[in-house]
Amino acid sequence: MAPHPIGILGGTFDPIHYGHLRPALELLETLELAEVRFVPCRIPAHREAPSVTAEQRLALARLAMAGQSGFVADDRELRREGPSYMFDTLASLREDFGSDTPLCLIVGADAFRDLPTWHRWRELTQLAHIVAMQRPGVSQPLPPVLEEFVAPRRVCDPLALRQGPAGSVLFQLVTQLDISATRIRALLARGQSPRYLLPDAVLAAIRDRALYRPLPVKTPVPA
Repeated sequence: MAPHPIGILGGTFDPIHYGHLRPALELLETLELAEVRFVPCRIPAHREAPSVTAEQRLALARLAMAGQSGFVADDRELRREGPSYMFDTLASLREDFGSDTPLCLIVGADAFRDLPTWHRWRELTQLAHIVAMQRPGVSQPLPPVLEEFVAPRRVCDPLALRQGPAGSVLFQLVTQLDISATRIRALLARGQSPRYLLPDAVLAAIRDRALYRPLPVKTPVPA
């Protein structure tokens, strides 16, 4: 049997929060992953630029996972020029880990439904398995083009991810917390506390480094 798989979780992590960390921990344990590599993107290909630098987001991610065995902050997208395409990241990881180690690209349910918009999306399973996180009690039909892609690759047993280095799609239930980076940034912009939505060490660093600053109060113009 192949080695334990490597999990790959990409994103802006703007900032990282428990909605990222808790599902990743569950997958680490449930799928018996060797590790989960958090890969902050430098230049997102599918959304506007983050409000803080990639280096700052990476530093916050490292603080968030300090002391958690099996979590790794991976800076490879920060070292690459141009838009951060997951295909390129997986190709780089495949070079690092060799042809036999299973790689598992971890994506949320919404991101998975948008997979056909990704760069070279049909080739992703040539480099890795895909683990699509599912919310308990929530089931939505896939777009026809994606359903056709998934059908011959779908597996139900996590052990199937260890049978080969790439090529399968697994839908896995996880605890998905109703937390978003957008909400956290909005709270910080209003000068309100996002405590308990993200690790205390991350919140302390955000405050110490004056990240996601409150919006300036506009002074009324005299009539």
